Amino acid sequence: METTNKNCQSCGMPLKRDEKGGGSNADGSKSTMYCSYCFENGEFKYRGTNVLEFQDYCKEKMIEGGHSKFTSWLFTRGMKRLQRWKNS
Repeated sequence: METTNKNCQSCGMPLKRDEKGGGSNADGSKSTMYCSYCFENGEFKYRGTNVLEFQDYCKEKMIEGGHSKFTSWLFTRGMKRLQRWKNS
């Protein structure tokens, strides 16, 4: 059973900001660990395993969405401490 988190344990986005209310597990239930941008049908959308590459990917997506470079850096700088990346 998953524990409920305030932030996605892949990208760090606050789960309350996720339009879909969280990602989806393989059985169709809501994920309480990952957002819908990162996790769908029990699988990560971003298949890479390098946290630095994922940070760059997220920063690009945030800038495309209208965030500044500084804001995108600020929101992604702690990713290596999240559950998905801790052992990478």
